[in-house]
Amino acid sequence: MKQFAPGFLIGATTAAHQVEGNNLNSDCWALENIPHTLYVDRSGDAVDHYHLYEQDIRLMAEAGFNAYRFSLEWARIEPEEGHFSDAEIEHYRRVIRCCKQYGLEPMIVLMHFSSPRWLIAKGGWESETVVEDFARYCRYVMERLGNEVRYVCTINELNIRLQIADIMKRYALQAQKASAAKDAEASVQMGMNLQAIMELQKLSGQEGARAFGLEDPQAVHVFQSACTAAGDEILCQAHVAARQAIREVCPQVKVGLSLSLHDFQPLPGAETIAEAEWDKEFRHYLPYIQEDDYLGVQNYTRSLLGPDGLLPVPDGSEVTQAGYEYYPEGLEHVVRKVAADYSGDIYITENGIATADDTRRVAFIEQALAGVQRCVADGLPVRGYFHWSLMDNFEWQKGFAMQFGLIAVDRAHGQIRTPKPSLAFLGSYAVRD
Repeated sequence: MKQFAPGFLIGATTAAHQVEGNNLNSDCWALENIPHTLYVDRSGDAVDHYHLYEQDIRLMAEAGFNAYRFSLEWARIEPEEGHFSDAEIEHYRRVIRCCKQYGLEPMIVLMHFSSPRWLIAKGGWESETVVEDFARYCRYVMERLGNEVRYVCTINELNIRLQIADIMKRYALQAQKASAAKDAEASVQMGMNLQAIMELQKLSGQEGARAFGLEDPQAVHVFQSACTAAGDEILCQAHVAARQAIREVCPQVKVGLSLSLHDFQPLPGAETIAEAEWDKEFRHYLPYIQEDDYLGVQNYTRSLLGPDGLLPVPDGSEVTQAGYEYYPEGLEHVVRKVAADYSGDIYITENGIATADDTRRVAFIEQALAGVQRCVADGLPVRGYFHWSLMDNFEWQKGFAMQFGLIAVDRAHGQIRTPKPSLAFLGSYAVRD
């Protein structure tokens, strides 16, 4: 193991809804609390990062980290359309300044999956009006916080909605197979409960529509639902409009987005399929991101492809709590493929493993970072690594069952934090000013 050079960012990532708690005005909160919810848990207080952020930031600093990537919650900042909360802006200003106080570079994300309820009520992420709505929100934030930060991500995993659409189609075709749910869940890089989706879809759809004041369940378009080709284009335009707004207000800020990227590995006869999957997952976004300052790369595993498409995890392979194959080598492979077509800076903004065995997390980090260091040695413009996630937290529809964190949280006894050995291990790679 060797440290990265000074200036290379080493940190962890969180998402507001997953850690803050009591995000009452968001679409996720609404869908968690309907009678036939698809969520196995309700977020509730989550891990109360909203109040305990200083403790969490201090733990990162003490472990040697020099950066922290976290999201601002749109539903807190704009709880009603056109009505903004200066109090919530000041909350996030305190979080940003706390990072600086402890020597951590803040990288903020303006939208990490959860959205205001009012946005979904007017068409959500399939409505063209979301482009203007999102740009307005980004402008408001940057006018107030832009001088406090140097790195901004507009949308986390902009391509996840298209991936979900593909996976839902695949699941529907294979639903008669006992292994379909497990295989499909393991092919999307976020916590999903697809078996529950299929069983409860009708009831939850009706209740979800009512939660947003809509009659038709098909009109509910949250960020974590499948999108159409038109919806994918709307997302791209929302990013472009947000980037323009950010640069008009704060031209000095580095702006980008992140993508969920798989290491597609074709068996003989599947090479064309692999190229098509990579085109869909990455290359078709190039026209919208080439003017960005950086790209956030997010990878957890590989995807094996045969002539008929995605293959299950090989027999005998180590599998994580999320159903992914243990495969830290995938990160290096994906970074090299991205760098072949994308000319801007690259930050690994999510990479990690869901496991109760922290020795496997340490091994995963060591292998993943060895690959990153080989990329850097070869001159690829990789500028930082952020681990998912800082803490064991609320993994969306999967609830609190999975342990991705570098820090354990005892939610039952006062949200007590216990750093795992992996926290200090990752911190040992960083150089602090």
